[in-house]
Amino acid sequence: MKPLILSIGGNTIIRRGERGTIEEQFANTRACASYVSRLIAEGYRVIITHGNGPIVGNIVIRNEAARNTIPPMPLYICDADSEGGIGFMIQQTLYNELVKTKRVKDVVTIITQVVVSPEDPAFENPTKPIGPYYTEKEAGELERLKGWKMVEDSGRGFRRVVPSPRPVRVVESRVIRHLAMEGIVVIGAGGGGIPVIENRDGTLKGVDAVIDKDLATAVLAREVGAETIVNLTQVDRVYINFRKKGEKGLGDVGLEEIKRYYREGHFPPGSMGPKIEAAIEFLEGGGKEVVITMPELIEEAMEGRAGTRIRREQ
Repeated sequence: MKPLILSIGGNTIIRRGERGTIEEQFANTRACASYVSRLIAEGYRVIITHGNGPIVGNIVIRNEAARNTIPPMPLYICDADSEGGIGFMIQQTLYNELVKTKRVKDVVTIITQVVVSPEDPAFENPTKPIGPYYTEKEAGELERLKGWKMVEDSGRGFRRVVPSPRPVRVVESRVIRHLAMEGIVVIGAGGGGIPVIENRDGTLKGVDAVIDKDLATAVLAREVGAETIVNLTQVDRVYINFRKKGEKGLGDVGLEEIKRYYREGHFPPGSMGPKIEAAIEFLEGGGKEVVITMPELIEEAMEGRAGTRIRREQ
């Protein structure tokens, strides 16, 4: 059986309206793990990826709050911190669920590096907001002292924006595939992975950026030979005209149909857009299907009774 990629959204771990306490994060992760464990019990070889959106932002805030006490860490180290911390929560809660069902398996987190191109235009035009809000004066000082690019964000203050380059390849994809094929549940490419550039001699170097989790998941899926990506998010399925007149939920759709909806602007960049873009890229690259749904509906979605299934036409 080929590996199945299960992608957990960062907003599934910290839900809207929550403070983001560790108790809330564990409770949400535990609930998600209970549904994922059922899929593993059915015999799927599972590789898990996850988002880190709210959490890496909190790490950056802590970084800045303590900057006069301890040396601030670069953004790629914050990416690594979030990947390890979230991976630990998924790893422990999923292991515990498998213990309860008497189907104990090894579960491991791989801190994953993802190569990006130093020529990516995102480095010249940072657009991804991250971290706390600052006053205009504070933002000017940070631009002068640290060289950050700061932008005004919806009247709430100024925020740092960082590059979000496209992923090129996942450095640890071979070991991730090897472990998965041995029956080990692997958690990797968390938060899109740690962005690195590859030097001419083959060595790697971390860069301050944030990689989109869904695009990194699509690259990993291709490299490990997966046919299916299951994307777990906060909505039950994909919608066109979402929260507007004519709202319609999508069930079983083909690649050309979803591409048409994407071109028509139904999927905004800040919400469903990256998931659909990544799904199109994965399917055009040889993937078989992408399922998008809530954790609670994963079993029904895999049977075609819930969620959205986007398939590559034969």
